[in-house]
Amino acid sequence: MPSVDFRPAALPLALDDPGMRAWLRFLQAHATVARRLEAELQAERDMSLAEYDALLQIAVAEGGRMRMSHLADSLLLSRSGATRLVDRLEGTGCVTRMSCPSDARGSYAALTDVGRARLRDAMPVHLRGVREHFLDRIPADELPGLTRTLERLSGRVPPDDARCEAATGTAEDPAESRRS
Repeated sequence: MPSVDFRPAALPLALDDPGMRAWLRFLQAHATVARRLEAELQAERDMSLAEYDALLQIAVAEGGRMRMSHLADSLLLSRSGATRLVDRLEGTGCVTRMSCPSDARGSYAALTDVGRARLRDAMPVHLRGVREHFLDRIPADELPGLTRTLERLSGRVPPDDARCEAATGTAEDPAESRRS
């Protein structure tokens, strides 16, 4: 097997390369926004960003339930990390576990009425933070291009507004929905 030369001159991207600068800024921006959203949810609703994300993922899933393995993938967590998160949410009454009728090894996390209410309560805090720390800092004419780029990078298209509204029991002004 050939050896790899890790000296800076041999690396394909130097730190001052525009691509590397974009990558580093993306990582910094994600970390900054996530920390701010986490702090606000924790301070105002005693909820972690991971808990909020899990409740939202389950809420928009068909039937308000999601296989644990799919939830872990959606949250970018290990299976054990998702299990610990669902354990915490189950302890607060926000989710319940259901066995999978077609696969005895599989289980679902299902949103409860308590979880739906908790998500609905936290949503204004989260959306305010998304607007303040992310959307308000991006010129409106740049949003469509950024959205397309992020969708291409993630390989995913987010759920449409109707699924979110049905899952959480909320409806927003259409102009606001596009911004959040």
